[in-house]
Amino acid sequence: MKDNRCYMQEVRNRIMKDLEFGEELSDGQMKDLISRHLMEYQSIGHLSLRDRTRMGKEIFYSLRKLDVLQELMEDDSVTEIMVNGKDHVFVEREGRISRTPLSFESEEKLLQVIQQIVSGCNRAVNEASPIVDARLPGGARVNVVLSPIALNGPILTIRRFSDQPMTMERLQEAGALNQEAAEFLEKAVRAKYNILVSGGTGSGKTTFLNALSQFIPPDERVITIEDSAELQLWGVENLIRMETRNANIEGGRQITIRDLIRTSLRMRPDRIIVGEVRGPEALDMVGSAMNCGHDGSMSTAHANSAADMLVRLETMILMGVELPVSAIRRQIASGVDLIVHLARLRDKSRKVVNISEVTGMEKEAIMLNPLFEFRETRETRETRETGEKCGDQVKGELYRIGELKFTFKLENAGLIS
Repeated sequence: MKDNRCYMQEVRNRIMKDLEFGEELSDGQMKDLISRHLMEYQSIGHLSLRDRTRMGKEIFYSLRKLDVLQELMEDDSVTEIMVNGKDHVFVEREGRISRTPLSFESEEKLLQVIQQIVSGCNRAVNEASPIVDARLPGGARVNVVLSPIALNGPILTIRRFSDQPMTMERLQEAGALNQEAAEFLEKAVRAKYNILVSGGTGSGKTTFLNALSQFIPPDERVITIEDSAELQLWGVENLIRMETRNANIEGGRQITIRDLIRTSLRMRPDRIIVGEVRGPEALDMVGSAMNCGHDGSMSTAHANSAADMLVRLETMILMGVELPVSAIRRQIASGVDLIVHLARLRDKSRKVVNISEVTGMEKEAIMLNPLFEFRETRETRETRETGEKCGDQVKGELYRIGELKFTFKLENAGLIS
């Protein structure tokens, strides 16, 4: 006896024959066509209405959506989808990763879904160019790695973002930071301090940058620059969003973040926001944007601490130009005002663990003035050291440990007297 998968494949094959010579159908017309075939196909007469409805939805997903992944895309609790070949699909919910029972019917079907995603944003991925970053219409970030780089089949990673705008209030409710730190950052953004958000993978850097953007005055002209557009800035009317482009077979040359930063300087921006710096574009971000009259610029980067962020910036700048380290450090010290460091703690929560002010140079070293620092409560710290069970939750507080030394931007903005 055939299983439901075989029946579904036969119905889908019949639908595909109808579509070969027919006109382009809307989603509604496609659903009607699927329903008609399910009703006419006698071999599945034994199926219940519930099973038929489920089969119709799966056929529609396979023809118009992301096949087996569509159900996960519609699940608000899923923040990350990880496909390691056709038979291994993992998801992240509330910071925890688990395997799903889902699988693609074939590697070819998985490749079809991948091509559907990347072609939707004018990108290409193949054996000659096996790595690509892309995005879905809803803003989800996509990374693809194919053979010969990926050894266990096509690799697809989708980072989903909430449909609701992330606000500083929501971050406070989630325990990412307290009200005092949020009020401090609000003043810093309004006063046009240049801010870098640092942290590890999955620590919430992009989400936090979105939340910071809510404090940008609505009358400012803002330009965002990203590899794959995922920032969601709310309340900014004069907003320009730009995205990089890979070279393509039609002769289109590669457009890099460096190209876009340089172009943005000619577009009369009040602020320039770079989604992430990870290479030589750090020089353009720090040297051209932050140091050339575009105060209030922001970006994110991977780092293990605020101090490590400064070292990473040096390294990234040296990737693209040969300059004395002392000159690079002076550029960083004069361009960057604040570093907000995020971390993903052992209980999978994401928190602001440090906010530091960059205060300048002293004996060829960039100096940091720590302003806020996350400290665990004595209870959780002691139980971790003794090995006692204290549950998964990390308890602690973001404490104010220092005062801002350079307040002239706040004074110029009329935020302090």
